[in-house]
Amino acid sequence: MVYLLLVGAILFEVVGTISLKLSEGFSKVIPSVVVVIGYLGAFVLLGIGLNKGLSVSVSYAIWAGAGTALVAIAGVVLFKEQISTLGFVGIGLIIAGVVMLELGSGATH
Repeated sequence: MVYLLLVGAILFEVVGTISLKLSEGFSKVIPSVVVVIGYLGAFVLLGIGLNKGLSVSVSYAIWAGAGTALVAIAGVVLFKEQISTLGFVGIGLIIAGVVMLELGSGATH
């Protein structure tokens, strides 16, 4: 259950960040509103998850790492941004680091 809150927080953050690009410097109203909703939703769900027992160190690392990797992938898919092979290796290392942190935390949720 608490990890669903974390997944929701990650998804809200990714939508907010993608919308940040679409807002073109907050000059477009709808994407700008989605930015605010996305980040607000992300922080609310992350906060609820922390209150329900997620550890701050592991959950923040998962939230930040997964969000970073997903936004990078979304940039390639949605905006045709270029990422080098080394960039993809970096994304893989972020994911591997988050997994290693989770496995080493002894979390029972």
